[in-house]
Amino acid sequence: MSLIELSGIHKIFGRRPHRGLERLAAGETREDLLADGLTAAVIDASINVEPGEIFVVMGLSGSGKSTLIRLVNRLIEPTSGSVVIDGVDLSGLGSSKLRAIRREKISMVFQHFALLPHRTVGENAAYGLKVRGINKSDRFDRAEEALQLVGLGGWGGVLPGDLSGGMRQRVGLARALAAQTDIMLMDEAFSALDPLIRREMQDQLIDLQDKLDKTILFITHDLNEAMRLGDRIAMMRDGRVVQQGTAEQILNDPANDYVAQFVQDVDRTRVLNAASVMEAPVALLGADQGPRAAHKLIRENQLSGLMVVDRSRRLLGAVTESAIAEAVARGHDTVEGHMIQPHVVTPDTLIAEMFTASAESPVPLAVVNAEGRLEGVIARVTLLSALGTTGQLSGSDGDGGNRDGSPAETGHDVEEARA
Repeated sequence: MSLIELSGIHKIFGRRPHRGLERLAAGETREDLLADGLTAAVIDASINVEPGEIFVVMGLSGSGKSTLIRLVNRLIEPTSGSVVIDGVDLSGLGSSKLRAIRREKISMVFQHFALLPHRTVGENAAYGLKVRGINKSDRFDRAEEALQLVGLGGWGGVLPGDLSGGMRQRVGLARALAAQTDIMLMDEAFSALDPLIRREMQDQLIDLQDKLDKTILFITHDLNEAMRLGDRIAMMRDGRVVQQGTAEQILNDPANDYVAQFVQDVDRTRVLNAASVMEAPVALLGADQGPRAAHKLIRENQLSGLMVVDRSRRLLGAVTESAIAEAVARGHDTVEGHMIQPHVVTPDTLIAEMFTASAESPVPLAVVNAEGRLEGVIARVTLLSALGTTGQLSGSDGDGGNRDGSPAETGHDVEEARA
């Protein structure tokens, strides 16, 4: 069962929003509604987020992504549609039960840190626990553990104003982790940071996810960030979800011209991995087969070499065409002494990390799993064909409100989400 389920969600700002629903159903456009003072921020959006995945919602300013994330914990009320968290439909909950869901199930990390400036780092990290009534000793222990996780152990007594931007964002992340909720909502959490610090925070989030296995809904306008972090990605445009899928699916099979244009400048070598480009070997040499069998396989399949495996398909080495020709000429009965060790990569090795090894190898790269079994091979020509243009598409929602039709982050939003 999905941990987060949004079904047919609409959010229309303005007077009499339900009239806007009727007009959209009748075929009118978002622009038609805007002319009459109605902003259709989210239109018929449906997404499911599975336990333990990082699900990224991305789009440019005005796409509706920031409104969407606030609909998940009902900081903004949907005009229509359902929001289900861990099997509970939020639309049927009163204010006290809704607050309980926010405190116990969902934590949130904001773009502009949303720290209380008059409270210490430790007090900020423990704030959600205080709201939940956790005793002081326990909440500060858990806050310190969370600060340790984000690299701020020992900084609990410092005020936020004495920290750098990156450190303050780490405090916001620690506050979310200290709450020990199943779900984390991250709204443009790294976009206010300098590029180098932003990259470090992305690395840290990936490391933390490996340890903690949270369910994360992450909002960004940066396609490269989405491709790097997301197990799956939903792309939004003009309030609608226009495509959902893995980074590989979106890159290789864009749903429409808009998505194709959006992804055309992505550096594919830093998104696609070995598993996405490897091929099944045309032929393999068994450990008990000799040079003549190898020579026959190479000649019949026009290969430059062969991978050598045991009966369990564990990789033992590789032989080249020239080495086998020499072994046959000398009348050798075994390939031992003629094998080389091929360059080995794992299925999740990025293409960008394979070029040097491929250039130095006389045989294709070997893709092996954690047990050492051969899963595929990658020839140099395969790597070259996987190359795309490089670049980065980024934008900014600005420092003010959200231009997707939602109001700016308010004190009420912050207090509710902290709780």
